[in-house]
Amino acid sequence: MDAKDIVKKMKLEDKISLCTGKDYWQTKDFEQYGIPSVFMCDGPNGLRKQDGGLHKENLGINDSEKATCYPAACTMSNSWNIKLENELGVRIAKEAKNQKVGMVLGPGINIKRNPLCGRNFEYFSEDPVLAGKMGAGFINGIQSEGVSCSLKHFACNSQENNRFTSSGVIDDRTLNEIYLKGFEIAVKQAKPKCVMSSYPKVNGVYSSDNKKLLNDILRDQWGFDGIVVTDWGGMNNRIAAMEAGNDLMMPGGSDYMEKELIKAVKDKKLDEKYIDRCCERIIDFVLCQAKLLEKEHDADYDSNHEFALKAAQDGAVLLKNDNHLLPIQEEEKVLIVGTMAKNIRYQGAGSSHVNATRIDQPIDYFKNYEFVPGCDEFGDTNNELLNEIETKAKEVNTIIVFAGLPNRYESEGYDRDNLYMPQGHIDMINRAHETGKNVVVVLSCGCVVDCSWQDKADAILYMGLGGQAVGQAVCNLLYGKVNPSGKLSETWPLNYEDVPNSPFYNKQVDALYKESIYVGYRYFDSARKEVRYPFGYGLSYSNFIYKDIKLDNNIIKITIENNSDYDGSEIAQLYVSQINSSIFKPIKELKDFTKVFIPSHQEREIQFEIKDDFFTTYDDGWVKCKGKYNILIGSSSRNIHKSFEIDVDGQELTNKEYIKGSWYETLTGNIDDDIWMKMLGYQYKPTTLKKGEFTLENSIMQMKDYSLVMKMMYRIIEKTIAKSYGGKVDYNNPEFRMMVMASAASPLRTTMISGQIRGGLFPGLLEMANGHYIKGIITMIKN
Repeated sequence: MDAKDIVKKMKLEDKISLCTGKDYWQTKDFEQYGIPSVFMCDGPNGLRKQDGGLHKENLGINDSEKATCYPAACTMSNSWNIKLENELGVRIAKEAKNQKVGMVLGPGINIKRNPLCGRNFEYFSEDPVLAGKMGAGFINGIQSEGVSCSLKHFACNSQENNRFTSSGVIDDRTLNEIYLKGFEIAVKQAKPKCVMSSYPKVNGVYSSDNKKLLNDILRDQWGFDGIVVTDWGGMNNRIAAMEAGNDLMMPGGSDYMEKELIKAVKDKKLDEKYIDRCCERIIDFVLCQAKLLEKEHDADYDSNHEFALKAAQDGAVLLKNDNHLLPIQEEEKVLIVGTMAKNIRYQGAGSSHVNATRIDQPIDYFKNYEFVPGCDEFGDTNNELLNEIETKAKEVNTIIVFAGLPNRYESEGYDRDNLYMPQGHIDMINRAHETGKNVVVVLSCGCVVDCSWQDKADAILYMGLGGQAVGQAVCNLLYGKVNPSGKLSETWPLNYEDVPNSPFYNKQVDALYKESIYVGYRYFDSARKEVRYPFGYGLSYSNFIYKDIKLDNNIIKITIENNSDYDGSEIAQLYVSQINSSIFKPIKELKDFTKVFIPSHQEREIQFEIKDDFFTTYDDGWVKCKGKYNILIGSSSRNIHKSFEIDVDGQELTNKEYIKGSWYETLTGNIDDDIWMKMLGYQYKPTTLKKGEFTLENSIMQMKDYSLVMKMMYRIIEKTIAKSYGGKVDYNNPEFRMMVMASAASPLRTTMISGQIRGGLFPGLLEMANGHYIKGIITMIKN
């Protein structure tokens, strides 16, 4: 029996119920209709399978099943290796089948719009082409094993603060060229079986209800035919969501808006066909996944650990190597500084957190060393710890400092305050430099950090968050057993103030995308801003020479020679630049890339095909722009080896009159709000917080400064969550802080979706927050 036949037999109430989860992690089963249940779990860098019980939390407190913790997306993306990403997907899928998981929630391909986003470690890049192709590689790998993928978070989920309540205020061109393009690539190249709608609104409409996003673009334009699931607690209006095509509300355990849906159908305000379509898609999905999991499946966790090692090595980026200090000899005695050498940061905090099968620490793979802690686990230090560096340095020629961001600095649920590492880590680097010895810094962090200390280091190796095998990977790279081949998937600015959206990112309730298409290198290169490390940059122990670069019709052929004694891999990048464009555009945009392994003193030929969509711009639809273009071949966005000028036929576009001479053309001065709103096509009114006007869309976090009742609720949340941490309210613990944010920063309506608090409690408290105390008490009593 197919899905349509099953739906015809179902009662309206059962159909509506099917569109809600059974618990935190499972779809709902209906034995009478032959509909099984399917388990899903987080998994962009490894499985996080937890019990599916209704009242189990879903963000990391409860232990999950053991699984391989692979490098996070911040490291995988620096590999620029689609084949590697594909293999990662295959291996995670095999573990999923072994643990009876039918769908993996990932990958996340949101754009790294600003380096302070607390979840950047879970995303691929500031560039949609790189993000989309890496995401497609992961999805194709997962789904080749029959397991489903949930591509997330669709869309405009590029900050953690206010993510539940903010609106992404964005013009259509920016939305399509930057923030949807990666999703389009992944959907068309990999056909994920699921897409996850995001928490925020987009131009005032919640993603869960957004017909333009979920139906008009995702299904009609891109041909997506899978299911759409909400992010956990991300449902807004179920009637609007049904019409938009948001099939499944997660987590389960509540009857949120079920009565309203039934009434809407009976009152003919909602056509039942929308519910039927959602049910048919869900049934098709669960029947397929349940059949896959009927039998037992094996997974080779030892082999997966070895792959995690390979992936960590492939994504490491050598940022600096003065006088070819690296690699070092294994027999050389070194001084190791920093607690991260014994307890390295290898993954991020939040829903992607994995209970690793094992963890390799760097200290265990060094051959001949002295060790001093240099600081504590939080990155704090003192003179006694620093003096120890000076004392021990007398015995060695090279000091290896392990630095970066401790757990508390970056996590799902909140954004960073600045780009700085702990002062204690900087002090360790400075003190090591003062000894006059060679200084190597090993960086472990999921995002950009300020490196104004770089002149104090002779070599810098950036590992990102390298997964459970990163300890051995570090030593293999430092000793030259493996040649670094990663390149940065995001620009590292000199200062945070150089980031174009720094004046308004996280400065108000809503996310204002005023910088338009100028994200990352698109801005820095166009504005000719000096940067710390450019997009696509990374050093190697090899020396690569680009030669015999030829354009023949639409094919570019490149010969790359490895003129060194080290086998190595190079990442060639193709950018397109329109000459004297009549509309504002970045000076260059990445269109393709490839990674090639070249043995020592050998050469390899690679090819790029020039495609029509390299020259398109979004203007109420995709338009191929007429004009002269440079096709650029480089090893980073700022290291271009060859340029070809070509003529492209198409449509001529010109800037609107109000754009001329503005920031969008000159990239100097300040962004004019009036011009930005003309680009939006509507007059944006800032979201304000005012007592007496709060609704269920507001959070306790937003209201606590205006209401004593909500301030008391916030304290209750803190103390309740603290019970899981020995009763301590500890904001140095990223899991604790994230859990507080997940509860206190969520709209009040999400507590009803979770099913944990029902009745009139929160509607009553809302009345009190608005100053209506008697009405609030009556509301709680009546409900």
